[in-house]
Amino acid sequence: MGNVFINRNKHSQFSWEGLGDIKSGRGELGTDMPVLVYRLMQYSLLDVMSSELGEAKANDFFRKAGFLAGQNFAQNVLNLSLNLTDFLDHLRRTMKDLKIGVLQMEKIDPITGEMILTVGEDLDCSGLPMTNESVCTYDEGFISGILFKYTGRRFDVTEVDCWANGNLVCRFRATPVSSC
Repeated sequence: MGNVFINRNKHSQFSWEGLGDIKSGRGELGTDMPVLVYRLMQYSLLDVMSSELGEAKANDFFRKAGFLAGQNFAQNVLNLSLNLTDFLDHLRRTMKDLKIGVLQMEKIDPITGEMILTVGEDLDCSGLPMTNESVCTYDEGFISGILFKYTGRRFDVTEVDCWANGNLVCRFRATPVSSC
């Protein structure tokens, strides 16, 4: 039988190409899926990881996965050659078009590079019951990965407001990490 078995470790290494040709593979169903299905995968995975590794470690893994996804999303979907204003507008439109969320920039400090941004109708939490916690650790990593790919600088992205803690949008503070 030789090489008929699939290398089971190969799927565990992320690559953009590894996402496949979704359009041709889902000819009848298309490229979209309900948020319910996305959250079913995300929250069941987070529950298993939290049970096995602890909540802090599971959130750390989700943040790292978001960072990897954000870098690849920026590299393969976004126009990284635009000036900052045009890039942020392009990112806003792309996130809305792909139904990731409704991005708004609240503040950009031209001296420090710190940004405050919101994401409304967020995939991860909009509509969740109030739990008095911030739950968008994947999004923290995703935004950080996008900013890193665009600027070449690392950003510490922290969710400061979340739907799950009573806000109607998720608010993130993105702070450049000093290179010292």
